[in-house]
Amino acid sequence: MKKIFYITILTFFLFYILGFPEESVQAAALGLNLWYEKMLPALLPFSILSYILIHSGILDHFAKAMHRFLKHLLPISSAGIYPLIAGLLFGFPMGSKITADLVQSGKMSREEGQRLFCVCNNISPMFISSFILNESLHRPDLRFATYLILYVPPLVLYILLNRKKHFHTPVEYSKKTASMNFQLIDAGIMNGFETLAKLGGYIILFAILAQMTTLIPIRNPIFKCLLIGFTEITNGIACTARLNLDFSLAYPFMMAYTAFGGLSGFAQTASMVKDTGFSMVPYLQMKLLGTLLSFCLALILVNA
Repeated sequence: MKKIFYITILTFFLFYILGFPEESVQAAALGLNLWYEKMLPALLPFSILSYILIHSGILDHFAKAMHRFLKHLLPISSAGIYPLIAGLLFGFPMGSKITADLVQSGKMSREEGQRLFCVCNNISPMFISSFILNESLHRPDLRFATYLILYVPPLVLYILLNRKKHFHTPVEYSKKTASMNFQLIDAGIMNGFETLAKLGGYIILFAILAQMTTLIPIRNPIFKCLLIGFTEITNGIACTARLNLDFSLAYPFMMAYTAFGGLSGFAQTASMVKDTGFSMVPYLQMKLLGTLLSFCLALILVNA
């Protein structure tokens, strides 16, 4: 069944590219520009540094110090603090990438990694503030409220679902000392470029897929934007902004796209964690629940 599904999708892609070459090139160019102008300069340095910090052990002492305070609030090990904070500050999909690196290096248990990557993979504050609030909605005054709407639900869900769990850093890594060399830096650079190259490919493919959805015979433009938004959030937000909807509808819709991350985000996350054996089912369930909560909170805000 899965093989048939993939063959069907690839066939549709092929026919669309051959039948609509101009639209395909335009969509691919938009995806490539998004990757080159936004993601590459923002995520490549961070991806390289993350790899070096994780595998050198430099970060371990800082994480242990932070853990003394945060362990009373979050069911998390000292190793889990870094992906949680980084996934919030630097954005999707670095949270899942860092969690996978920690599990593969043995610094985090697979159980904790499975649970943590479901909540530390969020859209960055920079994207929310600049593209959504400033460019699309022209409401920079909602910055703080929007952060609460998008970031609090997954944290609360994580705490509630894991309140009886006690995660610890594996003993064999708790006493390792930090080390740094050029071989590690070279490996970090190659790992960073490999990660960003994968993300670029997914962004281009799903930009074309989002363009393909415009051919679906849906007369209602709102439904069409919803379909595009849950496929790829950047195109969905732009589509919703072009409709000039009432703010009471546009804002909750954009919050829903952003909380979910789109099918593009789901595919990118699956690529980041494929070597860990994590199940994507809990991730999808958490994203859907977080999407519903963020949508409802946004509705409450605009109607308050």
